Formats: sequence, C-alpha cells, structure tokens
Amino acid sequence: MESKILWSSYSLMFLVFCSGAAAYDALDPNGNITIKWDVISWTPDGYVAVVTMNNFQMYRPITSPGWTLGWTWAKNEVIWSMVGAQAIDQGDCSKFRSNIPHSSKRNPAIVDLLPNVPYNQQIANCCKGGVLASMGNDPSAALSAFQVSVGSAGNTDRTVKLPKNFTLIAPGGGYTCGPAKIIRPTLFITPDRRRITRAMMTWRVICTYSQFLASPKPTCCLSSSFHNGSITPCPSCSCGCQNSSNCVMKTPHGNVPKKVNKPVLRCTKHMCPINVHWHVKSNYKKYWSAKITITNFNYRFNHTQWTLVVQHPNLNNATKVSSFAYKSLMPYTAINDTALFYGRKSYNDVVMQAGAKGNVHSDLTLEKDGKTIALKKGWAFPRRVYFNGNPCVMPSPESYPYLPNFAGTR
Repeated sequence: MESKILWSSYSLMFLVFCSGAAAYDALDPNGNITIKWDVISWTPDGYVAVVTMNNFQMYRPITSPGWTLGWTWAKNEVIWSMVGAQAIDQGDCSKFRSNIPHSSKRNPAIVDLLPNVPYNQQIANCCKGGVLASMGNDPSAALSAFQVSVGSAGNTDRTVKLPKNFTLIAPGGGYTCGPAKIIRPTLFITPDRRRITRAMMTWRVICTYSQFLASPKPTCCLSSSFHNGSITPCPSCSCGCQNSSNCVMKTPHGNVPKKVNKPVLRCTKHMCPINVHWHVKSNYKKYWSAKITITNFNYRFNHTQWTLVVQHPNLNNATKVSSFAYKSLMPYTAINDTALFYGRKSYNDVVMQAGAKGNVHSDLTLEKDGKTIALKKGWAFPRRVYFNGNPCVMPSPESYPYLPNFAGTR
C-alpha cells in the first residue's frame, strides 16, 4: 500500500513538472501573450472595456488566419457592441425585443476585423486580421486591441465578475491561458502629455505556448551543404512519410492545385512544409560564410512576418547579413550564440506559397574566433533552428559533411 502511495506521489510530481516545463522556452524564458482588460467607463447595466493583446514572445508570431479569443461569462452578461473585433456567433437573442445585443453567447469567441473595414468600426491597433508579429520582429505590430460594451453585468469595481476559462486559439494551437487577475488600474496619458487618466478597473490574463500542445508533428527541417558539393538532406519522414493521399507532385510552372480537397504539400522525402537550408559557401583564414535559404512546400499557405532563430557558437561574431534583418538573442547574458532573423518589410517579409517565388534567402559572414573555431565535422552547422517558433528536425551529427581540406587565405 505504501509503495502504491509513493508511486502515485511520484507520478503526480512528474505530471506537474512536465506541465510546467512544457510551457517553458529556454531561448525565450519570458515569452507570453498578455491580454489586458481596461474598464474605461461604466454604463447603466455594465461597462465599456478596451481589451489589448500583447505578444511578448521574441520569435513566435501569430500568423494568418489569426487569433481567436474566447472566455466564459461569470453570470449572464451579453455583449451589446464591439469596435475593432466581432463575435463569431450572435447566439440566441430571441428574448430581446428592441435592443438586440451583438452576442448573447455565454462563451463568446472573438476574432479580429480585417484591415479594410470602415473607419467607424476601428480603434487604435485593431483590424489586422488577427495577425500578430513577434516582439523581436516588430514591437509595433505585436499588439492588437478592440473595444467591447458589456451588459447585464456589474457596474462598479465591487460588482463586476471577471470572465473565466480564457482560451487563445492560433494557427498550430499550443496556447494555454491562466485565470484573470485584478491588477493596478492602467494609466493613460493624453496626446498632449498634459493629463493622466486611469482605468476604472483592470484585469490581466497571461497565455503561454507549449510545443507539446501544438502540432503533433514537426513542421520544418534543416538540410545542409558545404561548398564542395557535399549535401546532408533533411532526414526522411521528418514531418511524416509520403503517400498518395497527403501530397501532390511538383506542378508545372509551380501552379497551385485547383481542387480544394486535394493535398497542399509538395511530395518530398521529408514531407515538411518548411525546409531551412544552411549552405557553407566559403572558408577563409579569418572569415567564413553561409547562405540561409527558407523554402515553402505548401501550395496554399504563405508565411507573413516570419521569424528564424538559429543557434551557433560563432554567431557572436556575425559581421554581415545581406538581405535578412538580424538581431542577437541573449536569453542568458553570458552566452551570445543565438540570432533572430526575419524579413525586411515590403521586401522579403513574406515566404510565398510553394513555387518559383516560394523561398527567401540571405548570406551571412562570420569572423572566426580563434578560441572556439573548429570547422570540423558538423561545427559549421547550427545546433538548433526554429521557424516561427517551432523547432526544426535536425540531421544527425554523423550525417554532416566533412570540412574540405582547403581554406583560403583572405
């Protein structure tokens, strides 16, 4: 009996540990999506609140078709109106005779409006189609907001009941939201910066990402090559194995298959929607260079405001990046071996669908560090690679090509 109790205790500790670790990202330990509700005014039967969503994740964006935010009302609240977003389902409003609410659902699901909606339906930072950039890519685009008028609710800070059971749905899934917690009311500064106002009441919800809860299989893989022609492809079946029902052969001229019910992935040995290729171009006495190519094998989906995270010990001496934007990620101050790459706005910030234009690339030049440089087998290639925050399947160390014997003198 004692052994059973001991085993149950260990099992519980293991589950708690795993659930906490699943949401922890060693390269972005403070990354989360924070949702804040600011009650800006009271109404006869409720309140008006501005809801803001901040993506504090350094390299994980929310891509098209965007986020869906849900919750459960604590009582019998209704949404009278919304600006900058809308509820997917109005619900049963048959008991309302004159003033029909925007949504009477007890558990509404809210989506962002599209960018081209009329101005009278917009507020600041709304209407991006649910797309949120990562904080490391573009902080100004990592914010979304909407306004909601709530009725059949309390209209004082003592009678308002906080919504519960928050959910955040995004492409690929993986988000878990904690409970709403009341915090210090937000301060607002007028545009002329001469007056400060306060929210009547503020509460906050924090949502974290877990790769274990997201896609059950990988979505990208890494291949590599040296300038002497040695190529290490993505491992076979990295993201699934090819069969006649889950992919299509390369179409002539890169045309997209027209039938909606047909597979959208191009048939490959790795079957990954995204392939990151790391090609070591040159090796000189003081410098070496690599070319990074990101290729999309999905015929129906492009990647807007994409991010690529690469971990390599020599990235502390990156001297030139040709076409990608670049910044160093230092989750731990003493270690500088991780870089964030992303596209330049209106130039290469979109990885288009599979086809002739379905790739982006950049050259990277690094200065050799005499203390750590050792271009032996595998050293020139990344330790870890993430595309849009998802880890890529890496080749085994034994499969990396050997360094050519010749090195230039430049």
